[in-house]
Amino acid sequence: MRRVFGSVRARAALGATVVVAVALVAAGLAVLQVLRADLVDQARLKARTDAREVASRIAAGTGYRALELDEDVPVQVVDEDGRVRAVSEDLEAVTGTGSASVTPVGPGSGPGPDGGGDADDDGDGDDDDDAGQVSSEEEYGHGSARIDGETGDYVWAAVEVTDRGGTEVTVYAGAPLATERDAVSTARDAMLIGLPLLLLVVAAVTWLVTRRALRPVEGIRREMAAITASTDLSRRVPEPGTHDEVARLARTTNETLAALEASVARQRAFVADASHELRSPVASLRTQLEVGAAHPELLDVDGAVEDVVRLQRLAADLLLLARLDAGERPNGGSPVALDALVREELAQRTGDRVPVRTEVAPVAVRGSRGQLSRVLGNLVDNAQRHARGGVRVAVREEGRWAVLQVADDGEGVPEGERERIFERFVRLDDARSRDDGGAGLGLAIARDVVVRHGGTLTVSAAPEGGALFEMRLPSG
Repeated sequence: MRRVFGSVRARAALGATVVVAVALVAAGLAVLQVLRADLVDQARLKARTDAREVASRIAAGTGYRALELDEDVPVQVVDEDGRVRAVSEDLEAVTGTGSASVTPVGPGSGPGPDGGGDADDDGDGDDDDDAGQVSSEEEYGHGSARIDGETGDYVWAAVEVTDRGGTEVTVYAGAPLATERDAVSTARDAMLIGLPLLLLVVAAVTWLVTRRALRPVEGIRREMAAITASTDLSRRVPEPGTHDEVARLARTTNETLAALEASVARQRAFVADASHELRSPVASLRTQLEVGAAHPELLDVDGAVEDVVRLQRLAADLLLLARLDAGERPNGGSPVALDALVREELAQRTGDRVPVRTEVAPVAVRGSRGQLSRVLGNLVDNAQRHARGGVRVAVREEGRWAVLQVADDGEGVPEGERERIFERFVRLDDARSRDDGGAGLGLAIARDVVVRHGGTLTVSAAPEGGALFEMRLPSG
């Protein structure tokens, strides 16, 4: 069963069919109920009309034997004692009325005093008694009647009437329910035949429409499977020309593939660059150690230490970049006073090439004190390498932002290279030695840290003529 309804098409077709089936069954039952009630009301109306017509004739003085009751309409007239005064012709049996008898009584079967014809006994043409009265209300019941050998169900209307002789009788007139039952049966049979066909059409249409709608999804799935099998991240899934959810899914998938391709390319370049950067100090250190092993008097201990320190710094930078790439973010705990951080960091720097001038104002941010100290150190190191005569560090607050600026009086950064310098392993001073220029990771680390603190790090021209690095973080 799970395999049969394992696809979206099957589940959509089943769901639509079930919903339509429930709706149609409910609507069909409501229609049958309304049809039955309407036909029963029509039968009651006919029965009431026939009963009142007979009651009016009795009230007008027509004798019970002279009523001339239509054989097509079952009528029974019953008095207060349950005696049948009159019945329609060919009425052979009846239920649901005032009496089960269909035989009128003999004496007293007429409305006059003697039970015979009319109440006018003096022959002067005037009625001796006042006209009878017909009740304004009627009652209804259900029963059956056999007329000329045919039995059927009827709805009975009962109307009370007082004849001229003062006798109260009840007139029962029936209307057949065969029409109502035939109509309801015909409608029910039509629904039973049409409902499965309609549900079949609904299921087929839903299946076809869903298959057509999901056809691009299958194309996306096949292409993603091919990309996974080939590991070729340059491929893209097909984008339908529609503007629906499937098209948005395809566009988002392609954007994800593009980001994944860029990430993989960046990781490959990172590994290649890191290997290249590590190769030089490792080779230099190995050479020095091999020379020292063969000729101890020629061992350059200071050079070996410098290579080890450089390897240590490069390993620390690579480890920090790996944590940042893994999504490490500052915990946003205690506030960090930028002015105090600048004073402490600069106080520990004893071997700077040029002096550092500070212009700091009290301002605090939230984040990792260690990572922000690393950003400041990288920016000052970069300024020290390029400055001619001095470096300026300024801290101030601008609205909701805390601003840290590091400026130098060097040659500055060309406008076309101001974004490229934040890429990993990028150096603009290729003529300089690797020992002096660093590995090209300091500015990349600084920007990554600042971005993960919710801020920005940019470079522009400094008033002193060199480069101006500006870090903006939300003040806290």
